[in-house]
Amino acid sequence: MVATPAGDHANNESDFATQLIHVLNSGTLSLMISIGHKTHLFDIMSYIQKPATVEEIARAAGLNERYVGEWLGGMVVGRIIQYNPSSDEYLLPQKHAAILTRAVGINNLAVYFQYVSLMGIVEDKIVECFSKGGGVPYSEFPRFQELQAEETARVFDARLIDQIILLVDGLADRLRSGIDVLDVGCGRGHAINIMAKTFPNSRFVGYDISNEAIRAAKQEAGQIEVGESSTLRNVLFETRDIASLNEFEKYDLITAFDTIHDQAYPTKVLRAVYNALKDNGSRSGGIFLMQDIAASSYLQENIDNILGPTLYTFSTMHCLTVSLAYNGEGLGTVWGRQKAEQMLKVAGFYEKIDVRQVPGDILNYYYIARKIT
Repeated sequence: MVATPAGDHANNESDFATQLIHVLNSGTLSLMISIGHKTHLFDIMSYIQKPATVEEIARAAGLNERYVGEWLGGMVVGRIIQYNPSSDEYLLPQKHAAILTRAVGINNLAVYFQYVSLMGIVEDKIVECFSKGGGVPYSEFPRFQELQAEETARVFDARLIDQIILLVDGLADRLRSGIDVLDVGCGRGHAINIMAKTFPNSRFVGYDISNEAIRAAKQEAGQIEVGESSTLRNVLFETRDIASLNEFEKYDLITAFDTIHDQAYPTKVLRAVYNALKDNGSRSGGIFLMQDIAASSYLQENIDNILGPTLYTFSTMHCLTVSLAYNGEGLGTVWGRQKAEQMLKVAGFYEKIDVRQVPGDILNYYYIARKIT
């Protein structure tokens, strides 16, 4: 064994302390970025497109000048906003606006920072679970459905019809001709509503366990105009446990967008999905399109994942604990690609499972599984 010199040991401790300070600064800065998104300050500063004073920015945003000034200070020392002390003016660089504003759609990373403050609300309850077990149910996460809808809507608006649907050969043509589609864990129903508007000959159903989400989905559907109709006529939403699909329900396409790993019993849900797919005995048979976490089932393979710490934090603070709150399997990040493929095969999808990714969606894999007998 080679002894470590005292100086090297001290340097290692200093490097680690510096690392932790960076973590602390990044964690606190996350809250400020979330505030910038919620208050539309990033959007306002991008719209101004020139250096501006605190007073000018606060007036344009309709916000309290004192709070805006303090927030700007945090953004300056966080190297997000530029500051000119001689003119006392602030500027959001265009290259930063390109990933922090609503105008850039799917490229807006500021959306994700809202989850940090949300998870802080349940931190003490999660800590209690470390001692007592169990979990924290959906009802303890205020605005979660709203945040998730905002996050996923950017992906669906930009990619669902032109890229995600096209991952499955021939699916767009079948949707245009008219097929039966179910979205499990549909949330606020934005994906289903987009598809229902785009493919009026197909019939769409959305199930979710949340009454709040289903109300929002129905409301959105009622506000979408299609031709001479004042609302979508080919979509139905119900509050329902997706594990309870009955043997008489049959669909050509079932989708699950970022929901399976949260289920209390994903194995049961996947089996229900398999059974609910039509079996045409050919490549045109029932299709399951599943969007889920872009991670490995093996810890060592996630070390270099650019979102590794975020994925494990989200899992601990939401995915895992929600499942355990309902006495579920609690897969969390352990789900991963390898586990997902294994569970799909156990559910009955024995044919080759395609795993794809979509540009701009850094969080998810897209699994394409077919029911062929």
